[in-house]
Amino acid sequence: MNLLRSYYFRQMYTPGLLGIFVNPFYFARLGLYHAMKELSPKLRGAILDVGCGTKPYKQLFKFSAYTGLDIDSACSRARGVADYLYDGKQFPFDGVCFDAVLCNQVLEHVINPDEFLEQINRVLKPHGRLLLTVPFVWDEHEQPYDFRRYSSFGLFALLEAHGFKIIVQKKTCADASVLFQLINAFLFKISQSLPKICKVLLTFTVMALINLIGIFFCRLLPANPDLFLDNIVLAEKIS
Repeated sequence: MNLLRSYYFRQMYTPGLLGIFVNPFYFARLGLYHAMKELSPKLRGAILDVGCGTKPYKQLFKFSAYTGLDIDSACSRARGVADYLYDGKQFPFDGVCFDAVLCNQVLEHVINPDEFLEQINRVLKPHGRLLLTVPFVWDEHEQPYDFRRYSSFGLFALLEAHGFKIIVQKKTCADASVLFQLINAFLFKISQSLPKICKVLLTFTVMALINLIGIFFCRLLPANPDLFLDNIVLAEKIS
């Protein structure tokens, strides 16, 4: 049973072939995984995972120490994965103590991004790296703690204003897959009131078919860099 749970968990965050049939967020998670895998070698040493959740991408990184930080909440405490909890303002660390920071799908939930990025800058060593992901096109989630969406230009300007130099900037699902992912996200949201067996059947049938059609049209239609799911940024601390 534990092996099945572990395999299912991997299909949620690092989806393979089976993920097409069991993951309503197949395109979103696949895009994030590929970007993380490509950029993970750029982060080394002592890594801080800010808003770590379940640490789904930890295995992609080579590190001397991996520290998970999460907001102090009933959910985080019950999960018991984070190494440290914080109050949403001050990170519980001394300055310049990490070689790299990972911040995955968190910035949209931060009510004061200026204070947040100042904290990341503070704990990073000189020329430390930041790998940041944030949604651009997505539904409101984790209500009522969903505050912002960032365009690629807005994210670039925000990071530069807080002492970071952009090294790499990527966009996930900047093709037809964004449309099919949004359809499945819509179906997932409206299906939450259904019995569990109905949700499972909907995922295995209708959502899986939409994933398959999306894969086909991704290869058939041209890319569109102006409509995409997520911003992925690798930045370096310069001040």
